Amino acid sequence: MTASTKPAMPPFHLAFPVHDLSAARAFYGDLLGCPEGRSSPDWVDFNFYGHQIVAHLAPDECGHRSASPVDGHDVPVRHFGAVLSIPEWEALAEKLKAAGTAFVIEPYTRFKGEVGEQSTMFFLDPSGNAVELKAFADMDSLFAK
Repeated sequence: MTASTKPAMPPFHLAFPVHDLSAARAFYGDLLGCPEGRSSPDWVDFNFYGHQIVAHLAPDECGHRSASPVDGHDVPVRHFGAVLSIPEWEALAEKLKAAGTAFVIEPYTRFKGEVGEQSTMFFLDPSGNAVELKAFADMDSLFAK
């Protein structure tokens, strides 16, 4: 990869279990709009907002098991997600609501007017994997204390 084609941030890679690849394709591909990459009968790659996630057929390892209290909500301990722009986050929140998504935590904004102001939402994929999508009012506050 040359300097001109190198991404600003290295893409993250995450592999996770699913109970059904067709359901994963419908959820990540159709609903979330993540383009599909390579696949086999046992796994499928998705471009998850510039990062590589891989759904592996492993039904016995699926499901959300525990939560931790954060900001008055029960946040799934094991979750993954992406930080989007505010317009992308708002559009996706509306799309998910229109699709009848059952949210673990409904879309809302926390720390309004403070450092770290962010909009967040949690939901489960068809295999019970928790997904969080968030957006920061100021991306420079992503790691602020």
